[in-house]
Amino acid sequence: MSGVTDCYQPIERRLKLTRRCLKVLVEFRNPVFIITKNRLVTRDIDLLSELVRHQAAAVWLSITTLNSELRKVMEPRTAPLAARLAAIRELAQAGIPAGVNVAPVIPGLTDHEIPAILQAAAEAGATAAGFAVVRLPYAVAPLFEKWLETHFPDRKEKVLNRLRSLRGGKLNDSQWGKRLRGEGIFADQMEQMFEVARRKAGIRNYGNELSVMAFRRPPGAQLPLFS
Repeated sequence: MSGVTDCYQPIERRLKLTRRCLKVLVEFRNPVFIITKNRLVTRDIDLLSELVRHQAAAVWLSITTLNSELRKVMEPRTAPLAARLAAIRELAQAGIPAGVNVAPVIPGLTDHEIPAILQAAAEAGATAAGFAVVRLPYAVAPLFEKWLETHFPDRKEKVLNRLRSLRGGKLNDSQWGKRLRGEGIFADQMEQMFEVARRKAGIRNYGNELSVMAFRRPPGAQLPLFS
């Protein structure tokens, strides 16, 4: 959950759509992996704990920067850093596998923060970690360029040039295996920095293994695709 849009947006407090989905997953013991930027996920620790009994749940908090002012510019209306780290701590204390997703990394702007983010997350209880470079598909690219021009005009060209160097001269590369990390010398340097920092922080895992062994099939016959 949250592969594209965060499933714990502010309106979730009122609508509880994600919570209702989790209740269905719990009923059938269907494994779920959640990535979010918001502490609201801790509201559903009761449901997640039911799934964890069957090794069927894990939650990662995305952290982009430790700079509170930069976060406000990059991710308005998301939970502040302290709240995200607190969420990792609450999840871990409840026995729910918790991790950190250092994403999106913006080369030339936030990439130097990878080690500090991993250390802070590890101290909060994160046992798994990953990272991803910012993606700029379709209309996102010109919006991102405008955002840089508005907030970081002095770094705009450095950031854009670094992204192009990661993606064969383009701002975006949709190829599987390349779109989240890029390739070339700067991609290798980020990968190495992440690896060294991950080991130093004591985070051993790239991910959390989930199990389908307890999955319960719904009763009755499979519904037809066409009636």
